[in-house]
Amino acid sequence: MSETREFAYTREDFERVRKLIHGRAGIALAQGKGEMVYSRVAKRVRALNLDTFSAYLAVLDDDLHPEWEHFVNALTTNQTDFFREAHHFPILVAHALAKGNHVRVWSAASSTGEEPYSIAMALCEAFGTFEPPVRILATDLDSKVLATGSAGIYPMERAAPVDEERLKRFFLRGKGEKRGFVRVREELRALIEFRQLNLRDVQWDIEGPFDAIFCRNVLIYFDKPTQRAVLERLVKRLAADGLYFAGHSESLLHASDLLAPRGRTVYSRASHPGRPFA
Repeated sequence: MSETREFAYTREDFERVRKLIHGRAGIALAQGKGEMVYSRVAKRVRALNLDTFSAYLAVLDDDLHPEWEHFVNALTTNQTDFFREAHHFPILVAHALAKGNHVRVWSAASSTGEEPYSIAMALCEAFGTFEPPVRILATDLDSKVLATGSAGIYPMERAAPVDEERLKRFFLRGKGEKRGFVRVREELRALIEFRQLNLRDVQWDIEGPFDAIFCRNVLIYFDKPTQRAVLERLVKRLAADGLYFAGHSESLLHASDLLAPRGRTVYSRASHPGRPFA
């Protein structure tokens, strides 16, 4: 570890961080993430007016200390965009229209809300109404990003992937001190419930079945045993004919007994594989 730092930070401190975040959130930090850990956690060391990482990590010896929430928030990755991996949404729309009513969708790593709002927009368009027969659950470990998602307020640059027609239909443009921001329309927000969830927890207060589950680009941060355990719990909540949407960088070959590929990083239950998507 470099000597030119504001706070003392050793290899032992880094290994301790790796152990703590894995134990709490199931995140497997690679050996090369030492600088990333310092840059993110140093803000919390400064906020608590401490001098060293070891002093900060001693605070976390108390499993119930409120600093745990800040620690986890600092180390979770929340990169997302509206209509990210756009090829998934027409597949979701066709699946929802085939069911016709009481469609339940779960965005299991919703981050700042762009994914569940994209789902809501696509389904409002599909059903031709702001009140489609749809309920969307959006969960994430990070309380800060959940607050952002629930508020539904974004800088204009965050809404860049949304075309002008959708911007007019689904967002309100800020005026005055809110100029440069957009807010998701209340009708869209009403379709979504934001809740905090640690995917690594053994027990989830979430009942299925869901017609579609989006869990994209999050399992890659877990080790293989944790991935397996999370997938088992997710699949239990997936409808028999439901669809599971994975991220482009994720491989689920190790879970072929749970999920069968349908193409385009979409899966169905292995017991109900269905036809492949083109």
